[in-house]
Amino acid sequence: MEHFDVLIVGAGISGVDAAYHLKEKCSGKTFVVLEALESFGGTWLTHRYPGIRSDSDLHTFGYGFKPWTDAPIASGSQILSYMGEVIEENDLHPHIRYRHRIHSASWSGDENLWTLEATKTDTGERCQFTTSFLWMCQGYYRHAEGYTPDWSGMEQFTGRIVHPQTWPDDLDLDGKNVIVIGSGATAATLIPAIANICAHVTMLQRSPTYFFARPNSNEVVDMLRDLEIPEEWIHEIARRKSLKEQEAITRLSFEEPEFLQTELITMVSDLLPPDYDVETHFTPRYRPWRQRIALVPDGDLFAEISSGKASVVTDEIESFTKGGILLTSGAELAADVIITATGFNLSMLGDIHFTVDGETVDLADSITYRGMMFTGVPNLLWIFGYFRASWTLRADLVCEFTCRLLNHMETLGVTKVTPQLRPEDAEMQILPWIDPENFNPGYLTRSMHLLPSRSDKPEWQHSQDYWSEKDILPMADLDDGCLIYE
Repeated sequence: MEHFDVLIVGAGISGVDAAYHLKEKCSGKTFVVLEALESFGGTWLTHRYPGIRSDSDLHTFGYGFKPWTDAPIASGSQILSYMGEVIEENDLHPHIRYRHRIHSASWSGDENLWTLEATKTDTGERCQFTTSFLWMCQGYYRHAEGYTPDWSGMEQFTGRIVHPQTWPDDLDLDGKNVIVIGSGATAATLIPAIANICAHVTMLQRSPTYFFARPNSNEVVDMLRDLEIPEEWIHEIARRKSLKEQEAITRLSFEEPEFLQTELITMVSDLLPPDYDVETHFTPRYRPWRQRIALVPDGDLFAEISSGKASVVTDEIESFTKGGILLTSGAELAADVIITATGFNLSMLGDIHFTVDGETVDLADSITYRGMMFTGVPNLLWIFGYFRASWTLRADLVCEFTCRLLNHMETLGVTKVTPQLRPEDAEMQILPWIDPENFNPGYLTRSMHLLPSRSDKPEWQHSQDYWSEKDILPMADLDDGCLIYE
């Protein structure tokens, strides 16, 4: 059994961020990163479908401390390379243990320690770790399988059915008729990447999605680079510019949703042939930002649709057939391969079994403290990013907060911290993790019963407002009674 002051679960974008901050701001603490996969990267390692790329610009999805020097929208391999540089430059390799799958985490109030049971996936050896503070950075979805609805007749389809999250190495799309079910970010990424390989690719959607098309370049960055401005300055300027633009779009989605809807639909219409049926295929039935707006760099999706290599069908699935899909309209789409770009399954804290003093932890019974800790669960912190802004923006903020909390505990001479409702919180209204009228993608609505509750008080909710949280979190009072120290 090995002991560490802090144990980080996951070596993806959040775990590497956490390791960097611990080393920089809590240099006296021992720590280890346990990763179930064979290397770092998380999503960017497991997702290997054609065209895999970021859906956020890297000046905000990249770390605040590490300048991004390439095109704003990056491929999966570019992001992996960037993360590798962070690990190498900050000598984080000695702190990371790969192929360690955690099964359980047990808190002992007598010892003020977490004990983790894990298996080394390459040897099958069981191992144990103890830690004073457990930092969950494993992401929020199940890597092993994506979400595919159970459609009637799937078993009779004679071709292949593939989910992008588990893309097979032997899949041959050359000259094939392909249907991609879904119209979110994955479909928008995948279709342009395979359109020149397939005989034809059809995007089959139940209802339209909002898209935002933009060039995969940044004129301001190019100008500053020509002026030989230091990359750190360029990164910060580009980051602030991007955040200002994102803030404006988010504000419009609440204050002037009809105007924003018109702007987004017009943007798409301008990239399609004049007679294209935008009303049917690209006019969503919900206001902007109730679901994530899919980014289309250089308008590549619309270029493939305009060329005729890709098409869009808006209809519902009646059943699969031997040769394709029968739609509720009665039409049938022929296919050799069907790709279900239909989302993922949410995973709470890596599907690890948690107990506190022998009692199983059900996070649905807790209330979240600032979207990162849970009432009644000691010395446990979770990174969960933003929906409407880049994930890493919140990861950076939470990392700063966590290091401040750990240093505060050391100053107080305590070894335990537990979120707990204050007397003034007794009558507050308890609400679901997020308002479904505000944001309601399928992975959240399917899994809301697994998530902790919140209230309307800022201390007891997961804020989606980076532009206020960037000022609030660094100044959050650690002694306001929400956190009980022992």
